[in-house]
Amino acid sequence: MNAVVAAVLVMLVLSLVRTPVVVALILGALSAGLLAGMGLEQTLAAFSGGIGGGAEVALSYAMLGGFAVAIAQSGLPHAMADLVQRKLGQDNGNTRVIKYALVLVILAIAISSQNLIPIHIAFIPLLIPPLLLVMSKMQLDRRLIACVLTFGLVTPYMFLPVGFGGIFLNNILLKNIADNGLTMEGINVMSAMWIPAAGMVAGLLLAMVSYGRKRHYDLAPLEQVERVKVEYSSTRLVAVIVAMLAAFGIQLWTGSMVLGALAGYMICTVTGIVRWKQADGVLIDGMKMMAMIGFIMITAAGFAEVLRQTGEITTLVSSSAELIGQNKALAALLILVVGLLITLGIGSSFSTIPIIAAIYVPLALSLGFSPLAIVALVGTAAALGDAGSPASDSTLGPTAGLNVDGQHHHIWDTVVPTFLHYNLPLLAAGWAAAMIL
Repeated sequence: MNAVVAAVLVMLVLSLVRTPVVVALILGALSAGLLAGMGLEQTLAAFSGGIGGGAEVALSYAMLGGFAVAIAQSGLPHAMADLVQRKLGQDNGNTRVIKYALVLVILAIAISSQNLIPIHIAFIPLLIPPLLLVMSKMQLDRRLIACVLTFGLVTPYMFLPVGFGGIFLNNILLKNIADNGLTMEGINVMSAMWIPAAGMVAGLLLAMVSYGRKRHYDLAPLEQVERVKVEYSSTRLVAVIVAMLAAFGIQLWTGSMVLGALAGYMICTVTGIVRWKQADGVLIDGMKMMAMIGFIMITAAGFAEVLRQTGEITTLVSSSAELIGQNKALAALLILVVGLLITLGIGSSFSTIPIIAAIYVPLALSLGFSPLAIVALVGTAAALGDAGSPASDSTLGPTAGLNVDGQHHHIWDTVVPTFLHYNLPLLAAGWAAAMIL
C-alpha cells in the first residue's frame, strides 16, 4: 500500500476511535516513514524537522487564548448573554430569529476574514468564546457553528479571487496550471469554480438542517472558564472592545497574530480588566485552553513533512494516472479522490496544487478536458480535504473557539460534521464541473 494512503488511514481511523489527535498524527507519521523504507531514525529526523513549521501558529493561538480569557473577565460574555435574554423573553419564534441572525453574523465575519479583513483564523479565539454563553442558553448546536466557520474559511478562497482567494486562485492555481502546459489567457477562474462553490453552499444548507435542533450544554464549565462573578460596566466593555479592535488592527498592519494578541492583552492589563497580580495566571489559563490546538498544529507540521519526504505523494499521483486510461469520468473522480487524500494528510490545500498539477494537467489535456474543466478539477482536488482534515486550520480554528469549556470534541463535533457536509457535496460538484464545463 502507498505509504501516504496508509498514513492518512492510520491517522483518520485512530482519530475516529477517539485516540488523541496528536498520538494519531505521530503514529501515522511513523507508519508512513517505515512503509516508505525511510527507517525509524530518518522518519524521526523528518518529523522533528517539520514540527517547527507549526510553532508560530501554535504560539499565536497560545497568546490569543490568554487574550480570550481576558475578554471573558471583562464581563463581555455576560453583557451579551443578558442582552439576548432580554430579547428572547418567552417567545420561541423570537428565539429562532435571534439564533439564525447570530449564525448569519458569524458566517459574514468568517467570509470577511478571507478577503475584506484578511486575518484568516485569528478572529475565532476572540469572537467565539464570548458568544458561547449566549449560544448555550439558546441551546444552539455548536456543530452548526463549526460548519459555518469552516464554510467561511474555505469557500471564499476557492471562488473569490481577492484576499487569500487571490493567492490561491491566481498565484497558485492558475500559475501552476500554466506552468504545466495550459494557456490561461481569457480564463475566468470564477466561471470554473462556481459549481464547486455551489457544492459548498449546498453543504452549508444541509448543515443548517442537520444541526438545526436544540442541543443542551452545561453552563457550569463555561462559568468556571469565565470566572463569571464579574461585574461588567460600560467602561470595561468599551475597553475590551478597543482591545479587540487593536488586536485585529495590529495583526493586519504587521501580519503577526502574536503581536496582535499581545497588544490586546496588554490593553486589558493596563485598563484594569485583568489585575496586574493576576496577569500571569490569566495568560497561563489561556495557554492551557489552547494547548491542545497548538500541539496538534505542531504535530501536523511534522506529519506533513514525513509524508513529503517519503516521496510517495508523487508516486500516488502517478499511479492513479496510470489507472485512468482514456476514461474521462474515472479520471475526474480519481483526480478528486487523490487530492482529497493528500489534503487530508498535509492539511493544506495551498500546498496540494503544486503536487498534483505537474501530472494531472498534462493528463487532463490528453483526455480532452476543457481549460475551464481542468481549472475546476485541480482547484477542487486541492480544496477537498481542507474541511474535514484533523490537521487543517479550517477545522482546528473552529475547535479552538468552540471547545474552551471542553464540550466540543475536535473529531466528532468539527472534523466529522465538516467532512460529511462539505467534502461529499464538493466531490460531487467538482466531478460535475469537470464533466459539464
